[in-house]
Amino acid sequence: LRSVIGPGFITGASDDDPSGIGTYASIGAAQGFGVLWLAPLTLPLMAAVQLICARIGLVTGEGIAGVLRQNYPRWVRVPAIAALVVANTINAGVDIGAIAAGVNLLVPVPAAALTLPIGLLILALQILGSYRLIARVFTWLTLALLTYVGAAFLARPDWGEVLRGTLLPSVSLDGDFLMALVAVLGTTISPYLFFWQASEEVEEEISAGRETVAARAGATEGELRAAAWDVGAGMAFSNLVMYFIILASAATLHASGQRTIASAAEAAHALAPLAGRAAEALFAIGIIGAGMLAVPVLTGSAAYAVAEGGGWRSGLSTRPRDAKVFYGVIITSTLVGMLIDFSPLDTITALYWTAVLNGLLAPPLLILVLLIANNRAVMGDRTNSRTLNLLGWVTTVAMSAAALGLLWSWR
Repeated sequence: LRSVIGPGFITGASDDDPSGIGTYASIGAAQGFGVLWLAPLTLPLMAAVQLICARIGLVTGEGIAGVLRQNYPRWVRVPAIAALVVANTINAGVDIGAIAAGVNLLVPVPAAALTLPIGLLILALQILGSYRLIARVFTWLTLALLTYVGAAFLARPDWGEVLRGTLLPSVSLDGDFLMALVAVLGTTISPYLFFWQASEEVEEEISAGRETVAARAGATEGELRAAAWDVGAGMAFSNLVMYFIILASAATLHASGQRTIASAAEAAHALAPLAGRAAEALFAIGIIGAGMLAVPVLTGSAAYAVAEGGGWRSGLSTRPRDAKVFYGVIITSTLVGMLIDFSPLDTITALYWTAVLNGLLAPPLLILVLLIANNRAVMGDRTNSRTLNLLGWVTTVAMSAAALGLLWSWR
């Protein structure tokens, strides 16, 4: 398994974090099978975007924030990085709380008592573990997401309705549907994944002995082809999981009239009387595995963005004393995130608006990514193909239209 899973697969799996699971479950509960078409629709879009980011990392030997620092003015990168850090910190905090809630569904230990140990365990893995150890742990955590496929089958859906919802798009222009659409796009094509993908390609090269930017610069056709297969597999896996989460909640919660779900843990608990304890347990295990994978990706991508954007050393393969800013962001983001779980802040509302913020932040970041990927001064002769450009701009236009539609619905 480890021989075929790379940064792209891990990135795809981390996209299905507990907040994403909660978003997909709530949409399945509210909209039913009619939104299943979103999974196959978003697959080529997110695959193209992540492949573009992977190519930037492979060709330049740097992460996206590092490329922005060298080629674009400060006023462009600083607001984007600041918004990313805020959104990721909130997301990470809620995901830590979701892990605790998932454990609570399996063992009778209060979720509040689990939050601090879980957060410290994740920090210890990132600070004390080598990059190779972290990559191996991430590889196995991706398997937890397969539990959602099992949960969907245990829900005994009407497969005729499933097929209809998959192949026949159902679209509404009301505010609730548009907000849900932006939240799905913001959760699926998330800005933090752009930074993480490029930076992890760099980490892979560093672990192979290419420690300087000059040594990493450039990429062979074979490396780019391998990245395309890796990213494609990761995004297909991510969307498969998304599809079955929506399916499971539509088959049970929507069908029974329970149209409102506040979190992934609530969705798991609600499955028990409708699809049995096995479905609840599978959903809970998925929450735990997904959260343990996603939280380091969220805090890590924020740390990459800040450190690379400021020109400081970064990387999970770097010792903490040699990359103080990088690890300082990881620690701060994790601790502030945990504080959110103990604050009076409505974390579910904050999380939903974080997904919407990601949906609004993604279009300008996508434009920057596409400008970088087509800049010959940066990419040399490895600029985007026509197909990648087409899919990249279609994604940008689609996310911009959804965001503008949401803003229009608020008028």
